[in-house]
Amino acid sequence: MGIRFYNARILTMQDNMEIIEGELWTEKERISYIGPQRKDIQASFEREIDLKGNLILPGFKDAHTHSAMTFLRSYADDLPLWDWLSKQVFPMEAKLRGEDIYFFSKLAILEYLSSGITACFDMYFHPEEMARLAVDTGFRTVLVPGLNDFNFSLEEMRDCYQKYNAFHPLVSYQLGFHAEYTTSKALMKGLAKISEEFKAPVFTHNSETKGEVAGCLERYGMTPTALMDALGMLNYGGSGYHCVYLSDEDMDIFKKRRMTVVTNPGSNMKLASGVPRTAELLKRGIPMAIGTDGAASNNCLDMFREMFLVTGLAKIREEDASVVSAEEVLKMACVNGAHCMGLKDADCLSKGKFADLCVLDLHQPNMQPVNSIVKNIVYSGSKQNVELTMVNGKILYEKGAFFIGEDPEEIYAKANRRMQELKESR
Repeated sequence: MGIRFYNARILTMQDNMEIIEGELWTEKERISYIGPQRKDIQASFEREIDLKGNLILPGFKDAHTHSAMTFLRSYADDLPLWDWLSKQVFPMEAKLRGEDIYFFSKLAILEYLSSGITACFDMYFHPEEMARLAVDTGFRTVLVPGLNDFNFSLEEMRDCYQKYNAFHPLVSYQLGFHAEYTTSKALMKGLAKISEEFKAPVFTHNSETKGEVAGCLERYGMTPTALMDALGMLNYGGSGYHCVYLSDEDMDIFKKRRMTVVTNPGSNMKLASGVPRTAELLKRGIPMAIGTDGAASNNCLDMFREMFLVTGLAKIREEDASVVSAEEVLKMACVNGAHCMGLKDADCLSKGKFADLCVLDLHQPNMQPVNSIVKNIVYSGSKQNVELTMVNGKILYEKGAFFIGEDPEEIYAKANRRMQELKESR
């Protein structure tokens, strides 16, 4: 038995931004019907929900996250990037245990759900904890390792790739590493071999700061993108997180290798890292997705704020209000994110696709009048409009209530107790 949503507006995002009126049915984890209002209903449903003209759309995909970093939210703000990392973030991360990853990430999942996010692309330690959490909460999660010279190994990554791609339908695993500046050439070459072995894409932080690019040019005479391409790491595509300082030649490589840029405007703005060449990337036909990054740097896991910043910062950079339309940004947040993460059955709403969706309440002042629902979502929408979030056919959030197996107040209390212990420990 599934759920019937009726009296709905539906933005399928299959081919365009056309909004239809009618209903959507789910059966188990899949969508079983989308179309006009039905009177000849033979099926029985677990629930029938009258949306009263509210909007169903594909769930947002947070294409770059460090979920457990909620523990550092508002802990080390207003600092230069390197001081923030080396003096605050790294020392605190060194104190984390596996069980910490589990419940601090659970706090992130609450925030994802209340923002209409139905999947995250998570890079952090202890992948076994995030995989277990995904199953326990019902939240779709793609794991990627932060392989570098200081933790994790090529052998562990190969094992994880095989293990977690057969672990559970809600969990998948991609190959990746932290960044060029934390990873030896030998390790990167080893990753290229594993990529070739599995015919798999590679994901990493790329060209986030001027210093990162300058350091790579000094070490190797190449940008991070050119180095990775020369080492054979990009033969099967993948994506770069941030990509604030891509050169024209880097963009040529991204286009040639069919790679995605995952932009993180909130984090990059707050850390004063810079603004990417979003308009130029789109002009070249390079797909872009959106990530929040972690709550240590953002500090908010809110896709609405990220969407507004993607287009707003691009307009400021180009001094042109016409660049990077709301339609392009919404596609980044829903469709492109799914493609980047390998979630081919969660990119749009159609029969047979995963029932990963959110419902937006249009009966609020920031969504009226309805001149353009898509533009309202990107330019005036907020988390207050998220009425319901469904993942894999199950409602995990509805009208302020969470259904992930634990009372949110208990999660908050645990997070605060453990953070106090971490601050007091030496």
